[in-house]
Amino acid sequence: MHFKHTLLLCLLSTLASCSTISKNTSNKWLLIDNFENSLSNWQSVDTQNETKPQVKNPQITVIQSEQVTASTNHYLLKKPARDSIVGNRKALSYTKLPQAVEIGEIYTFYIRINVAAFPNNHAFGLSNLTPDLINKHAYDAFEPTLRVTDKTESNGLVNDGALMVKTDSGYSNIQNYTTKQSAKPLQTNTWYDVWYVVNNAAASEQGQQYDVYVRGGEFKKQTLVYKNAQFRMKREQPLIYFLANCNTGPIKKPYGNGGLRYDDLYMSEGINLSSPTQ
Repeated sequence: MHFKHTLLLCLLSTLASCSTISKNTSNKWLLIDNFENSLSNWQSVDTQNETKPQVKNPQITVIQSEQVTASTNHYLLKKPARDSIVGNRKALSYTKLPQAVEIGEIYTFYIRINVAAFPNNHAFGLSNLTPDLINKHAYDAFEPTLRVTDKTESNGLVNDGALMVKTDSGYSNIQNYTTKQSAKPLQTNTWYDVWYVVNNAAASEQGQQYDVYVRGGEFKKQTLVYKNAQFRMKREQPLIYFLANCNTGPIKKPYGNGGLRYDDLYMSEGINLSSPTQ
């Protein structure tokens, strides 16, 4: 009896240990940046600066602060140029991920965004290219891509400022599946929580795609707003950089310089729909 009792205690102890390990290792978020320090880990490059007269390094990528209850929060503000300056076509900012997303892996990325003003044209997401190739390819350096804009496309389509994802045929607004309609335009000066679950498996294995969840605005709680959005290029390489890009549009038909605020960039292995900041 004593032997059985001892064996049972050992078994329970082992199970408890396993449970603790599982609890401690699941839902682990890796910080990419929360902008509470400096931008020393970021690179900002204007690779198609067509401003006239020439404005050197026209983009604005700075840390700003806001008062939240009794504390101060810092965030990144990104604009292609100062107001009234047009012609900066590729304002790139990027930072290396703390962990590469290897081929075949699924990772969840979390970010908070806040539209400072419209009109604008912003895109952000992930790249599997090195800095020199990011500078060379700009928008084609993206794989999973999210977009905020109210610009008019070359085919005449007028975007309305809703959050967008990449598809094989272009971009698509995120969806309110409950109302069976496109999501409403993003509200300015409002923080939105965004989770995008990235599947970096081969396209032949139903990878190179991502699902998007949002909380904020019309979505009072975390809501699936797009399923199976497509990687832009589908290179099937490890994802290694977070990338943000914006532009003012051409000098003759500028889009505008409205800024986009970024905060609390995190990543987590697997599907993780918890909040890293709570």
